[in-house]
Amino acid sequence: MNWDQKRARQSIDGDRLAIYGYHMMAAIKTTVYLDASVYRRLKVLAQEQGRTAAELIREAVAAYADRQHTSQRPASLGAGRSGRRDLSERAEDLLIEMGRDR
Repeated sequence: MNWDQKRARQSIDGDRLAIYGYHMMAAIKTTVYLDASVYRRLKVLAQEQGRTAAELIREAVAAYADRQHTSQRPASLGAGRSGRRDLSERAEDLLIEMGRDR
């Protein structure tokens, strides 16, 4: 067994890793059942694009997961807005002026 084969058999959280190329160093193999008509359309698309059906499926699943993942911003974000666009650039100058009478 060569080094790449040994590395592919290492596990993360008990799942076996599969190395399909340099772009997917830690891929987890899964099985997806598709309707025959969907699979045929997928194969046609893959052939037209010069890609594999697996590539299209990975791309579609990643896009779906990204759309479904909604990260909520903290409510405090932006609460201290000053309305000044130069605040970060002039922070030191403005802090020096803070203790002075106007």
